[in-house]
Amino acid sequence: MISYSVGQQASCSKTITETDFVMFAGMSGDFNPVHIDGEYAKKTRFKKRIAHGLLTSSLLSQLLGVHLPGKGSIYVEQTIRFKAPVFIGDTITAQGTVQEIDSKRRILTLLTECFNQDGTKVLTGTAKMMVPEEGGVI
Repeated sequence: MISYSVGQQASCSKTITETDFVMFAGMSGDFNPVHIDGEYAKKTRFKKRIAHGLLTSSLLSQLLGVHLPGKGSIYVEQTIRFKAPVFIGDTITAQGTVQEIDSKRRILTLLTECFNQDGTKVLTGTAKMMVPEEGGVI
């Protein structure tokens, strides 16, 4: 039986690849040239292609669905604020920290953040996750 506590944390990491860019564009239908066209991206403020914001935020799905709160939990809500660009080759660490526990509704509120390999925060937000009855003690 799993129990949760305020301040509890978990994290997971992934290095973003060219394949991730291509697959996410194909899956999402977002072919904005800032993500897929290197020549176009050279003329932007970032000077090279940047990851789709939702590609970066998709790491939160692994974090929350597998690590904390984990198996059987259901995403209820997510806020996201993008703070810095993510580039091919960046290693992104998604981190979740339990902020609130609603025992009656079996909902955890977590601070969700993503950092690159240099420790720069690239995303911040808040998630609400419903925890199944068989999934743990709230």
